[in-house]
Amino acid sequence: MHRRNIVAAAAAVLAASLMPALAQDRWPTKPITYIVPFGAGGTTDVLARLITPKAAAALGTSFVIENKAGAGGSMGSDFTAKAAPDGYTIQGGTISSHAINVSLYSKLPYDPIKNFQPITMIGSMPNILVVRADSPYKTVQDVIAAAKGKPGTINYASSGNGTSQHLSGVFFEQMTGGKMVHVPYKSSAESLTALMSGQGADIIFENLAPALPHIKAGKLRALGVTSEKRSSVVPDVPAIAEVLPGFGIVSWQAVFAPAGLPKPVVDKLSGELIKSIQDPETRAKLVAQGIEPGGMTPAELGAFQKSEVDKWARVIKAGNIKVE
Repeated sequence: MHRRNIVAAAAAVLAASLMPALAQDRWPTKPITYIVPFGAGGTTDVLARLITPKAAAALGTSFVIENKAGAGGSMGSDFTAKAAPDGYTIQGGTISSHAINVSLYSKLPYDPIKNFQPITMIGSMPNILVVRADSPYKTVQDVIAAAKGKPGTINYASSGNGTSQHLSGVFFEQMTGGKMVHVPYKSSAESLTALMSGQGADIIFENLAPALPHIKAGKLRALGVTSEKRSSVVPDVPAIAEVLPGFGIVSWQAVFAPAGLPKPVVDKLSGELIKSIQDPETRAKLVAQGIEPGGMTPAELGAFQKSEVDKWARVIKAGNIKVE
């Protein structure tokens, strides 16, 4: 009897040790919740619905998109950071939620690096320096000359303090030695309206996607993109870096999971999402929205994210920018 109990106990221990591995091998066995830390209809939400269908079919499950908006993406990100690392909760992360906010907010409830497992980069979108069609500024050099020669005479709008549009202006000032006046609005729609109406804004470093229709309609003139190289979406528009070497900003979108996600699940999840992003049909849809398709491996995304956190920490500290 004693020997039988020992054998049974040993079998139970062995089974318990094998259960996590078996669970990983069988993953997924239920729907995956995809947290969008912004409102419905925004870029992060649209991309979540764009890249998940093909991955869902390959994984034999479904993705449930759940919007948890608030605090510049911090509310939803905090939820994901505290979720179980079992592969059933992931999220769309952005330059704001996973690079800028940690230096911008005095009390962020999560660490964007330590609390997350990078999965893959969905894609990136440059901001684009735009002015009204009747603006006296014809080139990036014109804006630099005015910002340096007549400091404080140029108003640049943004969709809010700490956004990539705002920080593009801050970085531009730091790189040129010029001085402009920041005018924050609540959204891109409001700041673009202010620019086109001539009420309160002379220039904007706007996301490419919302600015593109107005550029095509002839209402706005594009002077330069903030990416280090020209965008394939607007190849005739020069990169600001052609005038200011070292100037480079892209608003990026990626996928993250809670830290501690087992490597087999990381590999399986990232593999299928990368295939989806690189699928010709999906790529075409991304490009149509002004996004350069990504597809980074988890290691590549992790290294990129760390460099972005460091970069924006320097810019925000130099600009003495804080949001409570």
